Amino acid sequence: MRRSFNTTGPCDPARHYMLPPVAHLPDMAPFIEEQLYFVLHAPRQTGKTTAMRAFTEAPHGA
Repeated sequence: MRRSFNTTGPCDPARHYMLPPVAHLPDMAPFIEEQLYFVLHAPRQTGKTTAMRAFTEAPHGA
């Protein structure tokens, strides 16, 4: 399958061109482990949903 640019929803690395999303996020694992709140604030179509999905799938050394 040929990859393309995506502007309509979460990205799939097999289908879409994209940068690694977890590398662009600060280390949120301590916030989550301590059950603290955090805010992910960014303009539309900047990869918030894709980043959260990637974070939930990435190993965190728990």
